Amino acid sequence: MCGLAGMLLPAPVMEQAVLEQLARRMGDALIHRGPDDSGVWADASGGVALAHRRLSILDLSPLGHQPMASNDGRYVLAYNGEVYNFAALRADLEALGHTFRGHSDTEVLLAAFVAWGLDATLQRANGMFAIALWDRAEQCLWLARDRVGKKPLYYGWAGEALVFGSELKALWQHPHFDNDIDRDALTLLLKLDYIPAPHCIHARCFKLMPGRVLRLDAATVAAGADAHRPDQQQVPFWNARERMQQALAQPFVGSDAEAESQLDGVLRDAVALRMVADVPVGVFLSGGTDSSVVAALMQAQSSTPIHSFSIGFEGSHHDEAPLAKALAQHLGTDHTELYVSGADALAVVPQLPAMFDEPFADASQVPTALVAKLARGSVTVALSGDGGDELFFGYGRYQRALRNWAMLGRVPAPLRRWMAAHSTTQGEASRTGGLAALLAETGARGIGDVYRNRISRWRDPAAAVKGAAGAGSFYDLADPLHGAGSPADAMMLADFNTYLPDDLLCKVDRTSMAVSLEARAPLLDWRVAEFAWSLPLSMKHRDGVSKYLLKRVLGRYVPQDMVHRPKRGFGAPVSEWLKGDLRGWADELLDPARLAAEGVFNVEAVVPLWQQFQQGERKWHTHLWNVLMFQAWQAHWRHVRAGVERG
Repeated sequence: MCGLAGMLLPAPVMEQAVLEQLARRMGDALIHRGPDDSGVWADASGGVALAHRRLSILDLSPLGHQPMASNDGRYVLAYNGEVYNFAALRADLEALGHTFRGHSDTEVLLAAFVAWGLDATLQRANGMFAIALWDRAEQCLWLARDRVGKKPLYYGWAGEALVFGSELKALWQHPHFDNDIDRDALTLLLKLDYIPAPHCIHARCFKLMPGRVLRLDAATVAAGADAHRPDQQQVPFWNARERMQQALAQPFVGSDAEAESQLDGVLRDAVALRMVADVPVGVFLSGGTDSSVVAALMQAQSSTPIHSFSIGFEGSHHDEAPLAKALAQHLGTDHTELYVSGADALAVVPQLPAMFDEPFADASQVPTALVAKLARGSVTVALSGDGGDELFFGYGRYQRALRNWAMLGRVPAPLRRWMAAHSTTQGEASRTGGLAALLAETGARGIGDVYRNRISRWRDPAAAVKGAAGAGSFYDLADPLHGAGSPADAMMLADFNTYLPDDLLCKVDRTSMAVSLEARAPLLDWRVAEFAWSLPLSMKHRDGVSKYLLKRVLGRYVPQDMVHRPKRGFGAPVSEWLKGDLRGWADELLDPARLAAEGVFNVEAVVPLWQQFQQGERKWHTHLWNVLMFQAWQAHWRHVRAGVERG
């Protein structure tokens, strides 16, 4: 795992030494992502520079140093991530006559680009990655991101230069980065708890979407951000919607036992590939189905006890640590657990703006940061169970949305139209909870509309942000599968495309990389995803049991009483925090005079929610946490930029 950064100029107007110095400064902002080594490469004649920070996982020797050039000199690569099937790719390349100096996957990738080209290589690669590849022959920069969006990649304009990096803090180091807040993107934060790709909190900046490739050259840079169309110029080499449609068109037709055996086989291989490393490897173990499957398959393929990690919360009614401990004892793992207090959790909150450096409001970021720090004390790589809910119908909200969709289908169309017309209310504070939510769904065109209502925080975020018109996301599609599949498939696809990469995987990436820990997710192997999409819903949810087939696989390794456990999630008591130790912090950030002076939020939209919450009238903590995370981030961002300008 590593960090990358760099820039591309519209014309070769910067001296080599200046290019290198600026790129190094951008790269050094990512030292937490790569504390083991650093490198810079620049070409003044091409107006390009690449920077890299290395966390050594494969080939710990200097032969894995980046940026790395291909043997023929055509390509220069700065790369973040792991290609798990690099050994198989290397064997194929050696058969074609390629030779290798070391045994890093970076060197294999470069040889593959030479032999097969960029697109064909990405099609063959099984892994997580963000790539910046300079092509000397074509004088162009390629940016690419893995299929599901495990690794992040930001890009945008700083003055006339195009800058890019694993995190925004690298882009901030450019002296001409004066990009203000994208207020339409901010409305997405209020609605979803995060900002989905390709949107970014900064104007003139973007996130590369999962499974996409972007070609940039001097002419593209010179055209500027106003001419950039990310939905058109970010070209997919793997498209989740198309792959799901193909899987649905050729569904799995075998028995439960055959499906169980096939899923077990592909999962075992996915886990085995992700256990390959030249450093210690462990697993996050919550006691839930997904992490339990990963831990069981790791231990089944290891000759020694694997490292497992869990945290517990003192005094919590939703503590999964005892479940994780019991499962670890059954599997025989080398288990480490840590019980944390409320004070331990609250100590993380001030670190969040610097950890994420784009406002992010999923409060489970706090316990995730704690378990990442715990694991880093013993290992450099940790496997997680991310992806099981999105692939195997694990969320309770799926069932609730389907019930509402079925109920609405029984309401006559004229009555639905009348109810929809009369369900609009003025402002968040006037809404009446569940009744308003159900009424809002009466105008739904499809399951996508119903589900978006289920997962939205602020229903009218544009009313809270000054000068905002709002922005859309994949959730705005009423029928994301264009008539294919079922409503259940549509909801899982929407989460796979949006919630998974931009919330869950973002959360794990930032919290793990903050402590220089690499996190790997075997359930998100593309082969697992495509097999899951081919399964009928009855193999994912049956007789009230969610993740039915995944639990059958788990039942091969642990007793049934460890298989069928209620889903508890990995949350944080935000409401209690805001009523207790964080009240003063929130008061300061939500002070009406401060909000008015900053000019981002409409005071009359935000302050009443804080007042009602304090008085115990309404449970506005999720709405308020979104605003507070932005406010804290904004203060951090302005502080960092002031330092850059002084420096």
